[in-house]
Amino acid sequence: MGPIGVKELLLILLIVLILFGAKKIPELARGLGIGVKEFKNAAKELDTDDTAAKTSSANDAGSKPKGDEQSS
Repeated sequence: MGPIGVKELLLILLIVLILFGAKKIPELARGLGIGVKEFKNAAKELDTDDTAAKTSSANDAGSKPKGDEQSS
């Protein structure tokens, strides 16, 4: 079984058109696009949060808390 060809794609598109109708397909595509956009934004936000947390913890690890210093 090889990759999906033109005939298979046309058959899939025809079935989708019959099931959902011509008016519903743009709404489905719009909803899918909005979902993908929100997913990318959330993934980017998590990535920036992780980067900020790593930077913050690296800076904190190098400095001593003020209460740990002993006076002679």
